[in-house]
Amino acid sequence: MSPLVPLVRYQNALLLRSQRWLAPVLLYAALLGIGVQAGQPVLDSMGYAAAGLLPVAAWLVRICVTQEPEAARACAAASAGPARVHLASLLSALCCAGLLGVVGTAYVAAVSDPASGDHRVAVPLGAAIPAGLVAAGVCVLTGAAVGALGSRPVLGARGWSLAVTALAALLALVLAPSPARYAVFGLVNGSRTGTVHLALVPLAAATALAGAVAAGVCVLSARRR
Repeated sequence: MSPLVPLVRYQNALLLRSQRWLAPVLLYAALLGIGVQAGQPVLDSMGYAAAGLLPVAAWLVRICVTQEPEAARACAAASAGPARVHLASLLSALCCAGLLGVVGTAYVAAVSDPASGDHRVAVPLGAAIPAGLVAAGVCVLTGAAVGALGSRPVLGARGWSLAVTALAALLALVLAPSPARYAVFGLVNGSRTGTVHLALVPLAAATALAGAVAAGVCVLSARRR
């Protein structure tokens, strides 16, 4: 068994017991409740649901990398290494945000109208659901990268960390280089004509971005131990 598996389980148990996950989960539920209404075009709603995952994923990362008491974190780092401990925190947040993405996509598929933005062209759910899941994955990975860069060990001051994370999450949704922006706008633009596009290129870019950020912050966590 990989040494990361028990560490991720440990981080997941900490997250569940702390109940700190309630705030980001309730935020996402509120976003879906307000922005996704029954009968709306499915691709538009998929894009909205995916976009809401980005700040939620960033928030979950901030929670997971700071939830462990310093003494417990020091013991875990001495046993498994600080880089692995930090990576387990990131993976725990990623798992939680990914689960939210699956639930949100399923909810959108259940209540939305499988049609284009003008309700004239049918959109098959068999194509819309994978597209929504891919876009959700892109936003989760991008949000995780934002959260990792906006929290320890990169930024230690709580006030600055929170401000930087919030601003970066907003910019990641609107700036052109962001994979999340391309994935969300791909769904929204496809809704105009009823065309479904899988955001595979943004997914690859988001995976590479999240991997590079995770590697960097894990190395930094080992040096700043």
